[in-house]
Amino acid sequence: MWLIVVDVVPVEPGANPVTRREAFRVWLRIGLLSFGGPAGQIALMQRILIDEKGWISEKRFLHALNYCMLLPGPEAIQLAIYIGWLLHRTIGGLMAGLLFLLPGVVVLMGLSLLYALAGNLDWVAALFFGLKAAVLAIVISAVIGLARRALGTTARYLMAAAAFVALFVLAAPFPLVVVSAALIGLIGGWRGWQSFEPPTHAAAGASAGDRHLHQDRPSRWHAPRTLAIWLPLWLLPVAALAVVLGPDNVFTQIGIFFSQLAVVTFGGAYAVLSYMAQQAVEHHGWLSAGEMLDGLGLAETTPGPLIMVVQFVGFLGGLRESGLDPVLGGILGGLLATWVTFVPCFLWIFLGAPYVEGLRHSPIIRGALAAITAAVVGVILNLAIWFGTHVLFSEVGRWRYGPLDMPLPVWHTVEPLALLLVVFALACQFIFRLGLFSMLGLCAGAGLLIGMLPLS
Repeated sequence: MWLIVVDVVPVEPGANPVTRREAFRVWLRIGLLSFGGPAGQIALMQRILIDEKGWISEKRFLHALNYCMLLPGPEAIQLAIYIGWLLHRTIGGLMAGLLFLLPGVVVLMGLSLLYALAGNLDWVAALFFGLKAAVLAIVISAVIGLARRALGTTARYLMAAAAFVALFVLAAPFPLVVVSAALIGLIGGWRGWQSFEPPTHAAAGASAGDRHLHQDRPSRWHAPRTLAIWLPLWLLPVAALAVVLGPDNVFTQIGIFFSQLAVVTFGGAYAVLSYMAQQAVEHHGWLSAGEMLDGLGLAETTPGPLIMVVQFVGFLGGLRESGLDPVLGGILGGLLATWVTFVPCFLWIFLGAPYVEGLRHSPIIRGALAAITAAVVGVILNLAIWFGTHVLFSEVGRWRYGPLDMPLPVWHTVEPLALLLVVFALACQFIFRLGLFSMLGLCAGAGLLIGMLPLS
């Protein structure tokens, strides 16, 4: 089935209502193919939901993405929840979020078990070696497409360039970049600067194509009701563990630590990985530094958000310190870390999305979100280069000089086979225009074949 060509046939947006059964199949497909970190996952959703299915306009997609970029936690799964909510309200958001998440949970749990029992997963690394090349091609295509659609004026190009330089060259905090773009856009919208109006081609036809999306205004009971449901789902298990097992138990510590982490992960997983690794290794002692790197490698090469590495960390903590059967303790620790990390994603979207939707027609808010959209192009370009350097080079260091602080690959560690695979994937994407399954299947097979070579 990997070799079947899946052509992208544009569908006129809003032509037919989207059924829940059809949405289930598409969200499952997205969940199974969600490799490559946030850049790859956003690119995948853009390709399937906008270009292939026509379920949402570019304007509404970017509006949702802008809000998700402002939130703590992994922006890609929050974007999936938001669009699922637009399509089928709460049921749709739950379906989109869970299907985006579950393939990664199952795969990483299986790999964590194999890691603990066998310790050698070279064949998995070889398989995903090829998938990384395919995902990089998809990300490059997404950056080009997003820039073409979201920019268009000198001011927006400058905003995208400034965001990229701030993140890539100056290592500026992600929240500072997004908030600065929002403030500039607010001023531009207030002053009526046309440069900060949403792109006209994104707005054209959007209302007709988005008629089937959620349009209702939130009631005055929306926020209290949402908080009354999702806060206990998130925090009651942690409180119960603290009362029953005590504050020093490993499960209580896992619940508290990753709950705290869930509210400080602005800018996605990349912004918080170093802090998480330091605390998990040096403070809690759940795993070694080498095991942390192995966990990051597994999380990078499996479906789902990169922050899914929390499951691997929780698994090893529960495996070693729970006092239960090691496998049972590991599974419970991994699932607990996953629960307290991702339940807040549903809370942020279900709480805030109705109000954000109600602000779509405000000129000032539209100016702010248009500026954030331009900055997001620079953000995704930064993530794409980060991902690309880690695919093509085995070592990536940092170069610092005064205010400059940027990643710099160690040039002699370039991987020739990875470069060959990336060229092959780019040819599949831009020349042969293969479907997603075909390109991913061919690249995964090539990676597995390369991994079996004696010199690899």
